[in-house]
Formats: sequence, C-alpha cells, structure tokens
Amino acid sequence: MPPLEPTLAAFANPFVRYFAATRPAFLTASLTAAILGLATARHSGIVLDATLATVTLLFAVLAHAGANVLNDYYDALNGTDAANTERIFPFTGGSRFIQNGVLTRAQTRNFGFSLLAAVALAGLWLMAQSAPQLLYIGLLGLLVGWAYSAPPLSLNSRGLGELCIAVGFSLIPIGADFVQRGEFALFPVIAVVSYGLLTANLLYINQFPDRTADISAGKLHWVARLPVTQARWGYVLIAASAYFWLAGAVIMHALPPLALLGMLSAPLSFNAARQLLQHAAQPQQLATAIQATIGAMLAHGALVSVALFIA
Repeated sequence: MPPLEPTLAAFANPFVRYFAATRPAFLTASLTAAILGLATARHSGIVLDATLATVTLLFAVLAHAGANVLNDYYDALNGTDAANTERIFPFTGGSRFIQNGVLTRAQTRNFGFSLLAAVALAGLWLMAQSAPQLLYIGLLGLLVGWAYSAPPLSLNSRGLGELCIAVGFSLIPIGADFVQRGEFALFPVIAVVSYGLLTANLLYINQFPDRTADISAGKLHWVARLPVTQARWGYVLIAASAYFWLAGAVIMHALPPLALLGMLSAPLSFNAARQLLQHAAQPQQLATAIQATIGAMLAHGALVSVALFIA
C-alpha cells in the first residue's frame, strides 16, 4: 500500500509538521555524502575532530533540508506540483504540504530561507575553526541549492538540474574533507564524482513520472525535452559514467583498490535501468526502479566510505 499524502490533521503538531516538510527520509543522501568526505580525510591520515565532524553532518543535512523546502515553494509557484497527477508519492511530485494545505506558500518560503540562514551560521563557525577558503565551498553550495529551483535562473528548467545535483552533492564531501584537512586537496574530488553522478541519476529517473506536469509548467529538463524513448537512455549513461569513473580512478591508482567495493551497488543501478528502459512510457510502474536508484546511491556512498576508512 503506497504511503498516504500529508494532511493538516496528521501533522497537527507544529514541530512534527515542519520537520516532515524537509522530507527527512531523503536527507540520508546528504548525510552519506558528508560521511564520505570524512572518510577521504581519514584515509589521508588525518585524525578526525569529533566536534567538527558532528557540526559538518548537521550542516550538510540542514543545507539539503533547506533546498528541499525551497524546491517545494518554487514548484508551487510555477504550478508543476499542483498539476502533477502522475506523481509517485513520496518520491516525486514534491512533499504535497502546500497542495494539501498543511503549510502555506509563505510558511514554506520562510521556513526554507530560515534553514539556509542556519546553514550560513553553521558554515561561518566551521570556517572559523578550519580555514577562510571554506567560504568558497559554502557560497557555491548555497548558490546551487537556490538556483536549482528559484527564478530567474531556475536551472533545472533549463536542463541543468542533473549538473546542479551532481555538483551540490559533491560539494558536501569536499567541504567535509576541507573542514578536517584545513586546505583543498584533489583526492576528495576524485573520490566523490561517482557518488555525485548516482545522486543526479535519482533526479533523472524521478522526472519521468513528473514529465507531463513539468512540460505544462515550462520546466524543461532533459526528460521533458527529449522523447521518452531517447530520454530513458540518459539514466544508463549517467550510471555507466559513475561506475566507469570509480573503476578508472582505481586503475589509475587515484583511489585504493578496496574502493571497488562501491561496484557492489551496480546491480541495483542496472536493475533500475532495465525497468526504466521497459516502462519509461508507463511512469506509474517506476516505483521499484526509483527505490533501487536510492539504494544504489546510498550503498555506493556507504561502501566507498567504508573502503576509505579501512584501506
């Protein structure tokens, strides 16, 4: 039985209501990304500072939560979530908090920007504890999180959504590594590319159930721009790129051989790809493929993290 959409009666407690509006189940993506960054620092021989690591994890989750909430707000403004009748809740079509009257648009907007303000404060504290250059990572992350949905840039509507997600979820581990290391390094950049790509693939497959509503709202990402028969191959391309990158990095000795543990997530990605190739034109049948995509992303990040901690 699919999960029930939110109602005001179900979320009468204000704290629970606002917490649920962040889509907490999906914040594991940013949590895993931050752990991956801590793993790259530890693999480089750095003794992790527990306080900095804890605040970094909180920072990552708050940033992701703020982006989720603002995405709901801007998708309510452009009408795409209201028009979405083919959504697969809770994976696509937004949180439904605005559409079902649980939060108003203004409440959602104010909450989203409040979360980003908290992110800015946490970032300033981390910057004071590590190095001033962390500001560059933080500003770029906030820009990507805002510009993904918000006009006038609305980057996802311009076909740049996957790039935003890949960059945003790569910046989290790069920033987590920087806080511990105190300087920029190439190693975390190499280590996080495959995870960023698999995270972008979650956005990509989620756009198939949303395709009709997004087109009507002028949200023209690549799944909306291309015929379905062509767009479905984009998922295969992104997944293959992620695993080729990991294998290539190991072959080139940029990552330790144990990092190939991340390849154990590949069957989940390619099972999802098989389902998408078969059912791209019947998006209501993609729930299992979306779940497999989430599993591949989280398993990959966790396995590579474990490999780097113990290699």
